Amino acid sequence: MMQSRTHTCGELRLANAGENVTIVGWMENVREVGANFAFVVLRDFYGTTQVVVETEEMMKAIKGLNKETTISVTGTVRERESKNPKQATGEIEVVPTAIKVLGKCVHNSLPFEINKSKDADENVRLKYRYLDLRNPAVKQNIILRCQVVADIRRRMTEKGFLEITTPILTASSPEGARDYLVPARNHPGKFYALPQAPQQFKQLLMTSGFDKYFQIAPCFRDEDARADRTPGEFYQLDMEMAFATQEDVLSTLEEVLGPVFQNFGKYERVSPWPWRHIPFNEAMERYGSDKPDLRIDLEVQDITAEVQGCEFGPFQNATVKAVAVDNFAEGRKWIDKLLNDVEVQTGNKACWVKVDENGQLTGGVSKFLTDYTAVLTEKLNLKPGSFVCMAAGKKTAAQKTAGVIRTMMGRRIPGHFDENQYAMCWIVDFPMYEMGEESGELEFCHNPFSMPQGGMETLLAAEGDQEKLLAINANQYDLVVNGYESASGAVRNHDPEIMVKAFQMVGLGEEDVKAKFPAMYNAFTYGAPPHAGAAPGIDRIVMLLCGEESIREVITFPMNKNAQDIMMDAPTTVSQKQLDDVHILINESHLQ
Repeated sequence: MMQSRTHTCGELRLANAGENVTIVGWMENVREVGANFAFVVLRDFYGTTQVVVETEEMMKAIKGLNKETTISVTGTVRERESKNPKQATGEIEVVPTAIKVLGKCVHNSLPFEINKSKDADENVRLKYRYLDLRNPAVKQNIILRCQVVADIRRRMTEKGFLEITTPILTASSPEGARDYLVPARNHPGKFYALPQAPQQFKQLLMTSGFDKYFQIAPCFRDEDARADRTPGEFYQLDMEMAFATQEDVLSTLEEVLGPVFQNFGKYERVSPWPWRHIPFNEAMERYGSDKPDLRIDLEVQDITAEVQGCEFGPFQNATVKAVAVDNFAEGRKWIDKLLNDVEVQTGNKACWVKVDENGQLTGGVSKFLTDYTAVLTEKLNLKPGSFVCMAAGKKTAAQKTAGVIRTMMGRRIPGHFDENQYAMCWIVDFPMYEMGEESGELEFCHNPFSMPQGGMETLLAAEGDQEKLLAINANQYDLVVNGYESASGAVRNHDPEIMVKAFQMVGLGEEDVKAKFPAMYNAFTYGAPPHAGAAPGIDRIVMLLCGEESIREVITFPMNKNAQDIMMDAPTTVSQKQLDDVHILINESHLQ
């Protein structure tokens, strides 16, 4: 017996016929079919059970009750005349002898129908999330999340990792996104920051002599929302290993996450591990992305050399990329939509040609490419009925635009997208540095704590030479699943001398490193072990396992796209006394 019930609403079967039971739950539906006859569907966490009211007394007990009122039903289990094979309890029903109201729903109408809440407006769903979560389809995502986290914990523990929690109130650190700041009441004018990740703490644990660490870590970043990224906070499987190589980390995560996708995933197939390693530069060349969706069988090809001298303006002095498909049957309207969608997503224009039945280029920009038909046919393996979509510009822009073209064509043209699988790969050999799009200066590309490949020798050889610096690779790696970055990690830079030199390349001196990362820098001077780690995103992994397109579907109480919790009305204003306590003065002019 559990609390006031003898059974759950998903538990009773034909074998229970004749038993006197008590079940509790929410009145999902009431259908009156006579003066003293009604069918009531009672729902709890575990399922639904049909209750059949057959007496005047029991009809009075439910009369006037709104849907979603919680009730207790005591009665006798009997076999149903009209069975429901789609319902786990569909062979039985309960005939009540007592009905008690436990919690009345005072609202005559609901913001949405519970079992169809996913069709409601997202902001309405978030405002009434406690009702949205009553929908079994919505609740199942949260149940799956709990199961996945428990499985990951078990697997990590079995591999000898210790689960260690790290501080939430810490120092501001340049991690790449805006910090959430917390004013320190006892230290006027100073602030804590919520951690963007436990990066420094887990490296300090390695320096402290712990061999294998993990936690399901909350991370806080003040950044804009996307479908696959929630604003404000998220959770990751944070892990680190001492005296470890890149392969140690990758094989560990494969052995932990591979079975998770096999056992909990929506799709039938999972890439067998060890998963494929694709260098960053190769990924950009072949797929136009460092997050390639390998379910798509199309690849990007470089035709810059083949169209050199072409009089088409965008091709002149530009890198030109192409994606080609055979047996193309779509019309001009389809092509125009593709080009428009590519431009909306990338800000860059694409162009196209088709191959007619005689093997000649036609349509689009074909008039500029007539003299290049032979070389393009050979390069792209063109045939009558082929379609080619192209992007041109600076190398990186052309690559990324072609990557979007590849994804759109692969998903929209039948036969090129194998959806029923989890296609995994590791992207490796990321550049250590890049030119900042806004600053125009050398910046860290991925993670400033990564060890450059070749160590100090490589840095010294490239010092003062921007081209050589941009050619340095780091020991960094990302796990990509179905086109989503699902984990990121690196072999860490544990040598303070190499760390200082790496930061010098982006204009930060030794004193800057000591000031920004005092604990980690000082700890490394006491003998730090080589170490490596990664951080798979829990929210994103569960989203992929569920086959959801929005990450908010797998978070119990998510914020909306504007980083607002509209259920709790956060963020909100606070009293003047609260502001005074933490020495905060609001500049009213900035609130306009």
